[in-house]
Amino acid sequence: MVNSGFWLKMTCIALGRPCYVLAPMADVTDAAFRRVINKYGKPDVLWTEFVSADGLVRATEEGKKKLMRDLVFEKGEHPIVAQLFGSNPEYMRQAAKLCADLGFDGIDINMGCPDRSIEKQGCGAAMMKNPVKAREIIRAAKEGAIRDDGTVLPISIKTRIGYNKNELETWLPELLAEEPALITIHARTRKEMSAVPARWEYVARAVEIRNEIQRVDIDARKPYTLIFGNGDAFDLEDARKKAELTNADGVMLGRAIFGNPWLFKESYIPAVEEKLRVMVEHTKAFAELLGDIKNFAIMKKHYKAYVNGFDGAKELRMELMAAETAERVEELVKGFLKNSVDISIL
Repeated sequence: MVNSGFWLKMTCIALGRPCYVLAPMADVTDAAFRRVINKYGKPDVLWTEFVSADGLVRATEEGKKKLMRDLVFEKGEHPIVAQLFGSNPEYMRQAAKLCADLGFDGIDINMGCPDRSIEKQGCGAAMMKNPVKAREIIRAAKEGAIRDDGTVLPISIKTRIGYNKNELETWLPELLAEEPALITIHARTRKEMSAVPARWEYVARAVEIRNEIQRVDIDARKPYTLIFGNGDAFDLEDARKKAELTNADGVMLGRAIFGNPWLFKESYIPAVEEKLRVMVEHTKAFAELLGDIKNFAIMKKHYKAYVNGFDGAKELRMELMAAETAERVEELVKGFLKNSVDISIL
């Protein structure tokens, strides 16, 4: 039977609309950026960056401490899901237990990441080549995801439509057989990466397959696996259209969040001054929460997104690319605002 957990409150019936969530992205949806997103445009559900289950169990004490920083979250972020990757069932079981004890609302298993270093471990997209192991990993996560008070966390999966070609007809039933709470379908194959447009007709087909296997159209009162679509959703309006066209239960938005913490705030367009102020706030959060373990250069990708489309953006962006501290970023932005509009909002 499907253990829906908190996802029962995130269904179309409960919300009165599709569910809109933020995709987990390495070196993007870290604790610092989530703090900012949570403040200015919180999605229905947040995800952590993905974390190695093997590392959480086997790494040195120093290594574990660094990995644990990826699992730090703030009270206001609930509901929040910890995303794990791994190919060893016992390590996945132990990592899932750890996440349950940390207070996460759910656990997601990455079965779609195309990074070669991840695949070499038999994880991420490589899972699509080994359905038997994939199912073992899901069962192990279920066995581990139990708090000391007996609460069982729901397990979800993020995957793709196939490895080298569309394999939904065979791959998705394998996952559904383990009755996860949610399956998010990135509407591309691993081979395609993000080089082609996402094909949402396959999300629609995933919904049909789910309905056929779990008889959702006959008895929608019983818990069933939710199907979310992912890929090329540019904003909430676009996500809404995609959900309507496919009958998906929700949409996961990813790259659209770059430079736009207001993505999940309906019809909100920030002024340039506000974008720059929040960029500085984001930078300070990064320095506070992650500056001792992550390279400041990670912020540069964010600056490219925050600083564009206005007079003087190119020049400011070039200066920001050379900045190495939050203090320097704040100084540059204050100077830009003073020279551009003769005001300081920082």
